[in-house]
Amino acid sequence: MNRIDIWQDGEYKYPLAFEFKPNLRSYLLDDGQTHPCMMVLPGGGYAVVVPPEGELVAKEFNKRGYNCFVMTYTTNQLMREPVLDQAMKDLARAIRFVRKNASQYLIDPSKLYICGFSAAAHVCASVCDYWDEISDENPEYKDISCRPDAAILSYPVITSGEYAHQDSFRFLLGADIYDRDDEEAKYLLDRFSLEKHVKATNPPCFIWQTETDNLVPVKNSYLYAEALKEKGVPYEHITFPEGFHGLSIPNEDWATGNHGEPYTAEQSFALVNAIKQGLIEAPEDGAKSLLNFLMPPPPDFKVPQVPEVCIWPEKADRFIKSL
Repeated sequence: MNRIDIWQDGEYKYPLAFEFKPNLRSYLLDDGQTHPCMMVLPGGGYAVVVPPEGELVAKEFNKRGYNCFVMTYTTNQLMREPVLDQAMKDLARAIRFVRKNASQYLIDPSKLYICGFSAAAHVCASVCDYWDEISDENPEYKDISCRPDAAILSYPVITSGEYAHQDSFRFLLGADIYDRDDEEAKYLLDRFSLEKHVKATNPPCFIWQTETDNLVPVKNSYLYAEALKEKGVPYEHITFPEGFHGLSIPNEDWATGNHGEPYTAEQSFALVNAIKQGLIEAPEDGAKSLLNFLMPPPPDFKVPQVPEVCIWPEKADRFIKSL
């Protein structure tokens, strides 16, 4: 599991990053063969990048013959500096980086897929909608396509409208985005309401969610699936009848907190260090609160009774291989 920085010195300028840089962690098969690639993006509401949707997912797709990367991208945990298009640019650069170095990682550059959860599915769908608009100034990457060959959107944040998970958009676009009535706010809310910007050139998508999702309304999935259908983009849309938000792969490791090393929290660790050094003012509830999402589940936590949800990787894999 190697850490790979995707931005070179001087390229990445998010104001509250401090020593953090977006990066990839590799999960590569050791058989000397060339494989398709699955790039996994854990969610976290554009505030954090949560560990349970990283390593577990990468290892699941390793089993299915993919060389995998888990991506840690830009978030806005303090809700002080909007992410805007930075996370989308992070993912576009990561796709270009992997394609450029495909031979090194034994990856087929024409079979590069992305898998995002919740707000990270919004990052993925943003690149699906806008891949042909995301330029890269670095001459090493500017002529390499950032269009994924397919995307998996897991309980995705999609719309900024009636069925929005509004907090995700507050972290993405600014804490006051829903309180403003100016043209810039209207433009941003429209631009990042992704069901409105699907084109015939979007990559194929596999979308899944539970009907009883308690955080992101399931209508988000339906809106994006309907937009894909309207534009003639290949897709598969599955909803499971039961299950709460954030299920990832609800197996024993997930339920007992065995999520791997918490490297996806690097930006949160960097914020805590910056507060300790006096570089930034602490939030009202203190620096420790920035790492609360890393707390393991209580000892009596049980695997949820939603075994059917565990089959989504099999269905997604089958969809991708059918393309």
